[in-house]
Amino acid sequence: MAVVDDVRPLASQPERSYEVYVRGRLKFRVGRIVYVAFSRDESVMGFAFPKDERAGLVASDPGTFSLPSESDLRFHWAHADLAQLDPTEARELVVSAWCMVVPKKLVRAYDLTHPDGPG
Repeated sequence: MAVVDDVRPLASQPERSYEVYVRGRLKFRVGRIVYVAFSRDESVMGFAFPKDERAGLVASDPGTFSLPSESDLRFHWAHADLAQLDPTEARELVVSAWCMVVPKKLVRAYDLTHPDGPG
């Protein structure tokens, strides 16, 4: 079972990433782009995810993953129930989301310094 504190250290670890609160909700950003956001009660994690792969993600585990609201379907975004994720999987989703919003050279540099994945 993952909780926000399992992934919070990742907000400042990857280059250009930082943590903000917007209307009482914790979000991780790169510049002005949000790549992870939590519900107010911190039970659901929204994260950047390729649009064309969302249906497969949700179908693979509908108890854990879900689509965003209809108004957010235009974005590269998916949701996960944190209680259904283990901490390692939650960290991997955060890092994958970060990789979607930064230049590829930063992704390569991160991969070189973290050969075993997110810590």
